[in-house]
Amino acid sequence: MTKPADLTPRPLNPAPPAPEFPWPNGKKSALFIGFDVDAETAWMGNRPENADRMVTTSHGGYDARVGTAKILTLLNDLGLRATFFIPGWTVEAHTAMCESIVAAGHEIGHHGYLHKCPDPTKPDEARDEIDRGMAALRARLGVTPVGYRAPSGENFAALLAYLQEQGLRYSSSFRDDIRPYRHRLPDGRPGPVEIPVNYAFDDWNFGMTSRVDPRPIFGRDAILPIWDEEFQGMHDWGGVTTMVLHPQVSGRPMRWRILRDFLAGVAARDDVWIATGAEITAHFEACETSARVAGAERDTG
Repeated sequence: MTKPADLTPRPLNPAPPAPEFPWPNGKKSALFIGFDVDAETAWMGNRPENADRMVTTSHGGYDARVGTAKILTLLNDLGLRATFFIPGWTVEAHTAMCESIVAAGHEIGHHGYLHKCPDPTKPDEARDEIDRGMAALRARLGVTPVGYRAPSGENFAALLAYLQEQGLRYSSSFRDDIRPYRHRLPDGRPGPVEIPVNYAFDDWNFGMTSRVDPRPIFGRDAILPIWDEEFQGMHDWGGVTTMVLHPQVSGRPMRWRILRDFLAGVAARDDVWIATGAEITAHFEACETSARVAGAERDTG
């Protein structure tokens, strides 16, 4: 029997407010370019019956055949580093593609194993997704990731604690802030750092459709104004613009050009810190340490 949900009124995310730490070198805001390299898992992780539906899964197959290489070219042309969150299944199925990401100098993040949506009623399955994904990244790429993005964008308290136990220092899944903050675990201990996502920068919303789930595809005149306005607002507020991009979406010709033009515009500015998730986390941790030291000195002074 399923345990009834606890609907007691309280903040459902107990993390304290995001601290007002400054960005490095006097920058006013940060840009976090994140790609989810789901490949076919996007189409079968939560719907295993699709594994034999080759046209359906071919949407994801575009990652390895075309999309990821085009994204790497774009980033190289602009001189930018990004974070690529990769499911373990993708690493095992498309090892050469994933090796090319590592060779290009980008950060590799954890994205589950089969891209199953974390389910609080199935904690063993969620932990298995972490374990198998971590094992694949280590075995095939020689990488031990420090960052995690939840498949299908879901998470729960026990999983956050397990991420901490497995050495994952940051998550990038929640949508409840504009600046990084640190989670608080159910037992009161500090959890991973959260680099919150900006839903307006999830390209799946604008550019993915399929014959079994038809949705409109939006062009430049719809997407760029949203991205430009949202970025400028986030910049004015001193936050981090976190992108949730997919090679099977933004590696398509029209959307590749839109992404190129947006990133080129941001890269041309001198007041934005463009950083990987690991770099943002390291900066947050350093600021935390400085704040603790300063607090201790005030208390003893």
